[in-house]
Amino acid sequence: MTPPDAPHNRWSDLDRPPLNLAALRRGLLRPDGLWSSLDVVETTGSTNSDLAARAAGGGLAEGAVLVAEEQTAGRGRLDRTWSAPPRSGLFLSVHLTPGDVPVERWGWLPLLTGVAAATGLAQSAGVDMALKWPNDLLVTIAGEERKTGGILAERAGEGVVIGIGLNVSLRAAELPAPHAGSLVLAGAVSTDRETLLRAVLRSLEQWYGQWREAGGDAAESGLQAAYAAGCATLDRTVRAELPGDRSVVGEAVAIDGDGRLVLATAEGLQEPVSAGDIVHLRGEGGGLT
Repeated sequence: MTPPDAPHNRWSDLDRPPLNLAALRRGLLRPDGLWSSLDVVETTGSTNSDLAARAAGGGLAEGAVLVAEEQTAGRGRLDRTWSAPPRSGLFLSVHLTPGDVPVERWGWLPLLTGVAAATGLAQSAGVDMALKWPNDLLVTIAGEERKTGGILAERAGEGVVIGIGLNVSLRAAELPAPHAGSLVLAGAVSTDRETLLRAVLRSLEQWYGQWREAGGDAAESGLQAAYAAGCATLDRTVRAELPGDRSVVGEAVAIDGDGRLVLATAEGLQEPVSAGDIVHLRGEGGGLT
């Protein structure tokens, strides 16, 4: 174990080796595949910001992937920050240009990424993953749901940049919040980040291909059913904290064709939620997840 005052370098934590860029490129970049380029940087503020800037400038091919060993200003929804120790997780962004899909269906892309990430991680890490609408990845630790990853999608140039942040080897003392978790704390059989990254990107390529072939139709591509099957938000009482300081409490009963969360309220109404913060409520006391 490296002393706490030792200078930081690529090998300062032997439990967290650096990514092998050459091996990742060999395994993921194929002439007939989605991924067109893959770069790994030691540190950056935000892979999403970096890739979005390149996309806005034009000339960035679809399938560009940017991975950081450390993010110092990673962004989540609602301008929340996401940071973690170097090489303790996966911090990456991808550039997609689904120009043959109607723009009104692009809202499914963060949900698609969630399904793809959960599928790939369940297979490669051996951990049951669940989805919290709209963009959180959950694991169960000691019987409690914990957030171990998040997804952020934003328009950039002619396409979309999608970022994924995932806690892989974060130890209990390193967790940023009581509700946070990591794959290692959830009992993952593998925390090899190269294995996990390949699995996530291959799963994303498969789901994205199916979705595009269906013209972005979430039902036809199987995406809507897959998301609902893995969504921990459904069949629970939740509070949706909406823009404009408005909130709605109801039972989450469905994911509709536009990817919205449908809440059944006590007043007998069904209200679709397209954007907002979702809080899982437990019991009458209002325990939160």
